[in-house]
Amino acid sequence: MASLLEKITRAGFRIVDACSPDKAGELAFRLFTRTRSTKPQSEKERIALAKAAGRMAESETVRLMIPGSVVATHVFRPSPADDNGGRVLIVHGYRSRSDHMVAVADRLVAAGFTAVCLDLPGHGASTGRVLHLPKAVEAIDAAWRQHGPFDAFVGHSFGGPSVLAAASGAILHVPRRLPKRIVTIAAPADMGEVFRWAGKLLGLGPAAQRSFERQVMRVAGRPLSEFRVDRLAQDLSLPILVVHAEDDKEVAFDNARAIAALGDHTELFRANGYGHRRIVSAPPVTAAVADFVSKALDGGEVIGLQLPASAQSPIVDPDSKEDSRRLA
Repeated sequence: MASLLEKITRAGFRIVDACSPDKAGELAFRLFTRTRSTKPQSEKERIALAKAAGRMAESETVRLMIPGSVVATHVFRPSPADDNGGRVLIVHGYRSRSDHMVAVADRLVAAGFTAVCLDLPGHGASTGRVLHLPKAVEAIDAAWRQHGPFDAFVGHSFGGPSVLAAASGAILHVPRRLPKRIVTIAAPADMGEVFRWAGKLLGLGPAAQRSFERQVMRVAGRPLSEFRVDRLAQDLSLPILVVHAEDDKEVAFDNARAIAALGDHTELFRANGYGHRRIVSAPPVTAAVADFVSKALDGGEVIGLQLPASAQSPIVDPDSKEDSRRLA
């Protein structure tokens, strides 16, 4: 059931849409890309941030300039004796922050990697009030120039298409940044679906929806139709690990199937029982990510594992009651 605020917002858009669908689409894009407060949105998040605070304080925070924002990177380093020389960039999702990615960073550090967590514009310790895919790629580029090159990208939720866009050079004004491996976790495969969901939520009519989607061309130099995984990754042959839970209620598991269908350079890891957010701190997931990324240094490749859209077998089966209870 829609909240009072949602009902008022939809009513407002209907009025603007009736006068000018183009203006309604432009206004929808500004609202859609405007970041929210970085304060905890719930008691649950406040507790999670408090738990991560000590570990975050141990990291080295480096702030980088991009147009319209100062983005924060948090560097977690292994001990000199354990350092394997590898570097991994970790990118969170929308309405998230690096604090929520600490478990992934710690597992990579334990494997000898320097883990760099990036706060996207308007999130965590970064400034700015606007976030869309080009802004995310600009931030990734800044992190690459400061801390890279990276052996791997790890992207959760919106961070998934962000790292794919950076690796494919999809944003015309940003240089292509190509790691050796990519991990997507609970990531959407088609930004067009995200825009259609947002347009429906705002109550946009057909003309206003088209105007809303045209804004992508204005900020990215490419139409929205280009920002789906089969287009973003069509020239990427590097190994990709696709992590997703079939019980994810925010990003449907079909998105994982779409990414895994890219070819035999992809692997699909079902992390059932961990939903959309707990998945980034699930021990089976962090272990799988560290193992996959480690192969970037030892020359390991994906061996003959082709997972089509109907891919059925997990590489490791975390879908046990014991694992599900671990983070319940």
